[in-house]
Amino acid sequence: MNLKLLNMKDTHIVYLGLGSNLGDRGENLENAIDNIEERIGEIVATSAFYVTEPVGFQSDNQFLNAACKVETGLSPTEVLETAQAIEREMGRHSKSVNKEYTDRIIDIDILLFDDKILESPDLVLPHPHLHERTFVLYPLAEIAGDYVHPVFCKSISQLKDSVPASLPQPQVKSK
Repeated sequence: MNLKLLNMKDTHIVYLGLGSNLGDRGENLENAIDNIEERIGEIVATSAFYVTEPVGFQSDNQFLNAACKVETGLSPTEVLETAQAIEREMGRHSKSVNKEYTDRIIDIDILLFDDKILESPDLVLPHPHLHERTFVLYPLAEIAGDYVHPVFCKSISQLKDSVPASLPQPQVKSK
């Protein structure tokens, strides 16, 4: 029997959100994508890079954000641990605590994992703020517009379209 076929039942689809607002932001996202492909799983789709304003804190540095769809054999906890290891290795040494956000070289968030709903001290799935953040919804809608959010039972495109127009709208970065 083909070993690849045996492993297919253990394959999961995970959507990751990426962000950077320090250094060469585009290079930071590209390095994160390369690390994700090497250590988490096969990237089957990546959004454009979006220029966004910081949300939840003041900074002179705009963000570059993206989303990617990954096929992985890892569990949600393993994806989280690997993503955090990638962040540390790229130079991010502190996570946001109590909604106290700061500039960062790289941020990798698990947005969705299959249709899993999970709430633990270390991980909440789907990401608890996914539906209210344009910097997440725009790139995610580009690669998963028809994906139905397992809690809100709306597609990602519907969630994106329902975000108030008063929120900052991301702009696609020209290459």
